[in-house]
Amino acid sequence: METNEKVKWNVEGMTCANCALTVNKFLEKEGMQDVKVNFATGDVSFQFPENTSIDKLIKGVKGLGYKVNDANNAAHDHAGHSHEEGKGFLKTTMSKFWFCLPFTLILMLHMIPAMHDTFLMQPWIQFALCVPVFLVGMAYFGASAFRSLRNGMPNMDVLITLGATAAFVYSLYGTLTHQHQYIFYETAATVIALVFLGNYVEEIAVNSTQKQLKELAKSQVVMANMITYDENHDEHIFPIENKDLRVGDLILIKNGEQVPADCKILWGDVSVNEAIITGESVPVNKKSKDKLIGGSLIVEGTVKAQVTAVGENTVLSGILNLVKEAQGEKPPVQKMADKISAVFIPIVIGIAILTLGVNWFILKEFTPALMRSIAVLVIACPCAMGLATPAAIAVGLGRAARNGILFRNATSLENFKDITQVVFDKTGTLTTGNFSIADYKILDKSISDEDFKRLVYSIEKYSNHPMAKVLNTSWKTNNEVKWNKVEEVKGKGMNAFDKEDVEYWAGSYEIAAHLTQDESHNIYVLKNNKLIGTIDLKDELRPEAKGVIDYFHNKNIKTILLSGDRQAKADLIAKELGIDEVIAEKTPEEKLQIIAEKNAQTPTAMVGDGINDAPALAKATIGISMSDASQIAIQSAPVVLMNHGIKHLPMALGLGKHTYKTIKENLFWAFSYNIVAIPVAALGFLTPMFGALVMAFSDVVLAINSSRLLVKKVE
Repeated sequence: METNEKVKWNVEGMTCANCALTVNKFLEKEGMQDVKVNFATGDVSFQFPENTSIDKLIKGVKGLGYKVNDANNAAHDHAGHSHEEGKGFLKTTMSKFWFCLPFTLILMLHMIPAMHDTFLMQPWIQFALCVPVFLVGMAYFGASAFRSLRNGMPNMDVLITLGATAAFVYSLYGTLTHQHQYIFYETAATVIALVFLGNYVEEIAVNSTQKQLKELAKSQVVMANMITYDENHDEHIFPIENKDLRVGDLILIKNGEQVPADCKILWGDVSVNEAIITGESVPVNKKSKDKLIGGSLIVEGTVKAQVTAVGENTVLSGILNLVKEAQGEKPPVQKMADKISAVFIPIVIGIAILTLGVNWFILKEFTPALMRSIAVLVIACPCAMGLATPAAIAVGLGRAARNGILFRNATSLENFKDITQVVFDKTGTLTTGNFSIADYKILDKSISDEDFKRLVYSIEKYSNHPMAKVLNTSWKTNNEVKWNKVEEVKGKGMNAFDKEDVEYWAGSYEIAAHLTQDESHNIYVLKNNKLIGTIDLKDELRPEAKGVIDYFHNKNIKTILLSGDRQAKADLIAKELGIDEVIAEKTPEEKLQIIAEKNAQTPTAMVGDGINDAPALAKATIGISMSDASQIAIQSAPVVLMNHGIKHLPMALGLGKHTYKTIKENLFWAFSYNIVAIPVAALGFLTPMFGALVMAFSDVVLAINSSRLLVKKVE
């Protein structure tokens, strides 16, 4: 393979953040770079250096207890699988729990005094009831624990294995020596059964954090109506799965159907709901030659279209891959938790041994000391620390994607918490790029208002300039002036001669520079070298711009307009929107320098859309680009707004801040849980069975707290 080739895997069997950490550490130890592991989806990506065996890596991951599915294809969602899945009825975590439950319930009957003298309480009967549970538990937790220790990366299953084995071996010793007070088979069985249950509930909870991403993924698999022609050129339509479509295929998309792949309309007009991509539910009208995005919904109309992209090359697939990669990234806040998770297992084992020794010394009895030691082992939960960040990141990025906000990395999501000022480009960002007539003046009193408009329309209708288009639309008339000659002079404007050979000009300040000192107007109109009128156009403001600026002011975030346009025009827009600071008439190089200076003062976000904004977007703390921006601007920005406007900018900021807040809450819970639970267990206030139950559900709290981001008001 080539140096630094990007490899994408789907790794089956990762059930928690600790699993992801194990795979991550292994790949980094083998020299892989830019490693990203998402345990919830199973997606693993990394940069592959030269002279490294891919087979060795796959074998190494298998040695850790995981399975690499279809290398270089991470499109499938295998969330919810267990370490190395078994065969038959014990394939899933839940089936293992149901298998263990009857044996465990019978063993727990000894807690009822009336059952003490029954045959079920006989030591060998209890041994026989415990053995199936213990074997299933060891085949799952024990095998995983052994592999993790062999690779020098102990995982949580080491704690479960030690706790259950200690209880089982101690009980077996009591059975062999006929010392019934040493028999605790129900402890071994209950620990295993409850952790199976907890793992299953955790899988459900963690999968719920992927809800938004799964909804997007579902939109990729649909049926298409493919158009073919026979030898007589008669048209035939037959159904085909969109995964079997190829670029260039012709398809028919009817009212109410989902667009099966990215395509270009050849015939027909439709109204399309692109909410799946942009988060904007208002339908958009599309006509011939317009593009349709795969996954969007035809609300009204029917079209024939040609497929332009399939599979991994579609817009929706690109979004999914972007979000999955971002979910696999670790923001700075996770690094501390990772360091603690890496040494957590040895520390807990040390505390358990210390608990056994100290309690045995104080209580002078081995049995209660062992029970407390086992309780310490089974209540500790390193997964909670590992899950705290990925759970919140998954929900935050998923909700963002569903609302047309794409984050290229998790760090950008976290960085929003520090933003104190936002810099806006003008054209295409705060404005639509569409012009409207702001004002016009007729300087020759002999020309009526109607004649002036008729004259300007008649000459500008021959121009393709964006400014000419607004005049053509606004001042259109059927009674136009007939010209003998009309031409467009580059850099100046339109020049025309009427039937009486009178010369007219409509153009830039250059054609009127010898007649006036006022260069503030957009269009100057001349008749026989005499200035007869001026026209002022304004770039149309985005309807959401005022609300977005007001939002930032309410959050005490400074707003800055940075433009290459003239100072007077920039001041006008800033005044209309209430922007705090205006920096105008700047080149791309000067923009870059200004952003660098602003960034040095305080964390700064930059919103732009043009090629000239690309360097500044890359330099800002967070660069934000529009989806209809130039390709280079999109690639330079870690955040992309897919809704053709800045409408969802407040949500991007809010999601960033609230995701970070949720991460902090999760980490607080994870650390607090372990700091409180381990001493409580060591002091004998918790039985191993109750400890296993509490541990089993500790991660669920994090998943539920993270899932609140799906519905929480973040703006």
